[in-house]
Amino acid sequence: MPTASRAKHKFCRRVGQCIWGDATCPSVKRPYAAGPHGKGRRVKLSTYGELLMEKQKLKNYYAISEKQLQIAYAKAKAGIGQAHEKLFRSLEQRLDAMVYRAGFAPTIFAAKQFVNHGHILVDGKRVDRSSYQLKEGQTISIDAAKSPAVAEMAKKGNATIPPYMEVDLENLKATLTRAPQLEEIPVGVKIMSVIEYYAR
Repeated sequence: MPTASRAKHKFCRRVGQCIWGDATCPSVKRPYAAGPHGKGRRVKLSTYGELLMEKQKLKNYYAISEKQLQIAYAKAKAGIGQAHEKLFRSLEQRLDAMVYRAGFAPTIFAAKQFVNHGHILVDGKRVDRSSYQLKEGQTISIDAAKSPAVAEMAKKGNATIPPYMEVDLENLKATLTRAPQLEEIPVGVKIMSVIEYYAR
């Protein structure tokens, strides 16, 4: 595993499992924090520590900054509806997350690069903002003629497609057919703990 990838998976070792479910993650063989004392007995977290850990897991999973997560929480808290559901959906419906979920990119980090470098189309128009919110019925695609290397990588996708998406791997198209239900989002995070963390 390249050095950059190992650095991204360092957090996984701290929590004792790969948050992305990657079989090549160092945490699979070494489910403990890096360093000379990492293999010792895992320290029991305080209530605050547990809330913080869940918040960090969510932030790391979607590869977003603390500020981005705070903004997402503030938007979710405002208006009508359950804040935890709105927060989870807003993160899952980010363009980079949808590219990753469709199997067009092997990691959330690669998905972010594909978007930022202009390789992803939304309803036929180029969108280069990872935080773009995909709406129900919108379709993401890759133009194989203009982005051949990315298209070749995307066609190797073997992701488990969630029930709220339809994916045409042959033509490199994926549609968000409906809003994700909370229990359908394949992220191992206690979302209520994240809400509790910010509500302190």
